[in-house]
Amino acid sequence: MALPETEVAKLAEVRDDLRRRHLRPAGERPATIGRGIHHTALISSDVERTITFYQDILGFPLTELFENRDYPGSSHFFFDVGNGNAVAFFDLPGLDLGPYAEVLGGLHHLALSVTPEHWEGARKRLDEAGVAYQLESRTSIYLPDPDGVRLELISDPLGEMYGEKIG
Repeated sequence: MALPETEVAKLAEVRDDLRRRHLRPAGERPATIGRGIHHTALISSDVERTITFYQDILGFPLTELFENRDYPGSSHFFFDVGNGNAVAFFDLPGLDLGPYAEVLGGLHHLALSVTPEHWEGARKRLDEAGVAYQLESRTSIYLPDPDGVRLELISDPLGEMYGEKIG
């Protein structure tokens, strides 16, 4: 359901005000204390299906698979998504988990950066596997993973989005 134009205009004013009050020019920002995202942990309903999807279709190699230290019998496994960053998964056997849902404080989507060549290769593998996706702005592919998590494969350079610097 789309918002009325008057509400959209008010929200644009709020965004402009937030930008004026909080966004410092690049040369005036303090350096971040962060080194990057160590890993993002998601939940998998089927370890092998998740490995096949992320490694064989998307092209992110599996780097580790061990028992979850917090939940006996559960697997914790990791995929290399570049620059020392990882996407990790838990399977949580025995828990009656519902399907993926967008909730406040939850994950909207996970954007994974790939080169334009790898983006095109992933698109071809998605086609071959019959995975539905949405193309956006010739640089983004939006698709659900096997458990419904919304992914974005983006071929814009790190620190840029649709030709604009974001970092």
